[in-house]
Amino acid sequence: MQMPSENNPLPMENQTMSNNIPTELKYVASHEWLRLEEDGIITVGITHHAQELLGDIVFVELPEVGANLAAEEQSGVVESVKAASDVYAPIAGEVVAVNDDLPGAPETANSDPYGAGWFFKIKPANPADYDGLLTAEQYAGEVD
Repeated sequence: MQMPSENNPLPMENQTMSNNIPTELKYVASHEWLRLEEDGIITVGITHHAQELLGDIVFVELPEVGANLAAEEQSGVVESVKAASDVYAPIAGEVVAVNDDLPGAPETANSDPYGAGWFFKIKPANPADYDGLLTAEQYAGEVD
């Protein structure tokens, strides 16, 4: 596959797709993604890039439902065969749900990071904070 360069740029939508960075999500530099649901709740998980860096994920610790998290506060832990890494709350709010299936099948965060591998859902303290997070294009610039 030919990679984009200064002499051979690819359109951002193609570059984004090739980097496994869905364009409909928001991101933070600590490699968490966010999806705004119709009810205003935000689903959070780790990015494809994060799971690639970690390798085979063998353990996941999730936050407690009802926990009030500050933005950038540690909200969980991911352990892989390579390393352990903290997961951070990308936005302030109350945890309203966790992916109860993930601790029993942590490899799902590798195989389906943007789907069944989600970590938790948060009710944002300030819904407008979502708009200030990184777009797919901006996040791609962070990881390239």
